[in-house]
Amino acid sequence: MILLRLFLVILYLLGLTCQAQSYPDKPIRLIVPFASGGGNDAIARVVAQQLGAELKQSVIVENRPGAGGAVGAEAAARSAADGYTIFLGGVGSLAVNPNLVSKLSYDPIKDFEPIILIASAPAALVVYPALAATDVRSLIALAKKNPGKINFSSNGNGSSAHIAAVMFTTLAGIDMVHVPYKGLAPALNDLLVGRVDLMFSSLVAIIPQIQAGKLRALAVTGKHRTPLLPEVPTIAEAGLPDYQAGSWYGLLAPAGTPQDIISKIHAASTRALAQESVRAQLASEGAEAIGGSPAEFAAHIQVEFQRIHTVIRDNRIQMD
Repeated sequence: MILLRLFLVILYLLGLTCQAQSYPDKPIRLIVPFASGGGNDAIARVVAQQLGAELKQSVIVENRPGAGGAVGAEAAARSAADGYTIFLGGVGSLAVNPNLVSKLSYDPIKDFEPIILIASAPAALVVYPALAATDVRSLIALAKKNPGKINFSSNGNGSSAHIAAVMFTTLAGIDMVHVPYKGLAPALNDLLVGRVDLMFSSLVAIIPQIQAGKLRALAVTGKHRTPLLPEVPTIAEAGLPDYQAGSWYGLLAPAGTPQDIISKIHAASTRALAQESVRAQLASEGAEAIGGSPAEFAAHIQVEFQRIHTVIRDNRIQMD
């Protein structure tokens, strides 16, 4: 009996080895937890094209929107752990939702194997031009003189835009009123006509309005200035040195995916991110290529999860 069990274990291990050596021998599915046409989708398609070239196999983007990214995340987490389903996770699905939804159908830490942090993308703090604030310091001063009278829009309670704004008000010690909308378009439209005073928005969505003079950019939320708005300072530069926010995107696989396969996808992703064409395409979407090891990405998720947890808890943020 002992010899039989040992024989079966050896067969199983040999099977895993053969599977990893032949991987991939069919198309790979990349689940994106948001609809086509948005920033997540654009970044996924840039990555999928070059990753497929590196792996010599098709990588097919599958959009699974719903519940702020939870639908797609659950679908990925429940998929077979064989390397043929990977997931584009980010701040919403891996840090915000798990801290907002009490009965989430997946665990952002236990249900996934991190592969690589693909890119990060700052937001921009933009104001309606009639607002008497030309930079971050003057905005903070104006808000302190008028507590509760300046408002900001977002694309929903618990959205990355909402979180970015709350982090700003907390560090600045100011009181502004949140006006949530059901999506970016209505939030931006009301800012453009002056119904709200300011918002934190993805860069690609608002650069045309900035260039047309319909909005004024005060700062960007990342560690560094962005090539898309090189003259605009970071919020850290502009007066709040501890501030940093924005979106990030990474590849993950279902928990239990063999490490040899994780290593193959990671190596191919690293080669893809080294391509100047890929970095340029990401930059055109307002994103900066990152890279790094699976362990570094896992640590990043843990840090972001705890950081968002603190913001949500301390500010009593709730879903609609």
